[in-house]
Amino acid sequence: MTATDSTAEPRIVVIGGGMAGHRLAQQLTAHGARRVTLLAEEEHTPYNRVLLAEVLAGRYARDIAALAALPAQVECRRARAVRIDREHRVVQCDDGAAVGYDRLVLATGSNPVLPPLRGLFDDALTGRERHELPAGVFAFRTMADCELIDRHLPGVRQAVVVGGGLLGVSAARALAARGVQVVLAHQGEHLMERHLDEEAAGLLRAHLAELGVEVHTECRVRSALTEDRRITGVELADGFRLDAELLVIATGVRPRTGLAAAAGLEVRRGIVVDDRLRTSDPAVHAVGDCAEHRGTVYGLAGPALAQADHLARLLCGQDAPYRGSRLLTRLTLAGPDSAPLDLAAFGETSPAGPGDRVVRLADASRGTYRKVIVRRDELGGERLIGGVLLGDLGTVGDLAGTWEGDEALSAHPLHLLTTQSTTPGGPSR
Repeated sequence: MTATDSTAEPRIVVIGGGMAGHRLAQQLTAHGARRVTLLAEEEHTPYNRVLLAEVLAGRYARDIAALAALPAQVECRRARAVRIDREHRVVQCDDGAAVGYDRLVLATGSNPVLPPLRGLFDDALTGRERHELPAGVFAFRTMADCELIDRHLPGVRQAVVVGGGLLGVSAARALAARGVQVVLAHQGEHLMERHLDEEAAGLLRAHLAELGVEVHTECRVRSALTEDRRITGVELADGFRLDAELLVIATGVRPRTGLAAAAGLEVRRGIVVDDRLRTSDPAVHAVGDCAEHRGTVYGLAGPALAQADHLARLLCGQDAPYRGSRLLTRLTLAGPDSAPLDLAAFGETSPAGPGDRVVRLADASRGTYRKVIVRRDELGGERLIGGVLLGDLGTVGDLAGTWEGDEALSAHPLHLLTTQSTTPGGPSR
């Protein structure tokens, strides 16, 4: 099968049924596109991955996280794309189908990064078995991961979570809510260093301790300990051993670029795209976790959805270039016997030079912390370039609005920390 007649309405094929691909297909039809095909290999219905930790914690049923069904005019196929023939504009699928396109969009997402732990894989095995994880060891990235962990939980008393970023903290909190004793091992100096400064991370660590999570920072896990290929614990770099019937690995993700690279598209960390989200082939686009825009791979839900929205308008003839995303990350940590802790972070969380100023308000007794970074511009004014809030997010909406507007501040930045917002801030994670 070859691409359709150029006089007909363009046929748009989207590879990937995650949040970005689903949103794109939805928005394309909203803007009038009538020939949209979505190729999705994941067996689960599309879902909001921001809610995965809530599903694992048992607070939400899986169907609560499901995304709205796509319009009937979207042709959805359960198939895995295995090859792109750019010359003939055809996608080859694992079921033998050949799907022609006029415009192709890669929304292939990302894969979890598995650290090189001793014992994680059995080098004595061959083929696919060599890459199978021991029983009781899981990544935490997809609904399938969530279901596998849930299925393994009965009888689990102790768990180790490796990785203290957003996903690792979320997984540890969720497991603690299920009554499991959790040790969170993080190699960095403090938790969520991509989003939080040291003081905010300290408050987060204290809150996790209240939930029953034992946190170890500057702690490298060296080995996965197994018996008959079933996890029994981990060994740390200093030789100390922790018992565990469950090991969850949340040490980051890597863009899925293999399909693009095999097709000869430009790939660095991700699939390189321009402001019109085009790859090195103008007929092929990329959005979401697999895309690299202006040197940045975002790996977060908010930018993925924004890219899908922009591309839908572009493919439907509108002028809507994508200039990048400004990230606001929000997380709520709640336990059965403690008040929830809300946190938000945006932009730069530490001063980068002598022209940056830090304004901070902290109340240890209430567990609240607010900090903003302001930078002096060429005209002598100050602009908000980032901030961190924990415990009380009453000001986050106005802070985020001021930051996104990138305008000179009209009042002392302390005013931003003490004025309740009328505008809510949304998640980017």
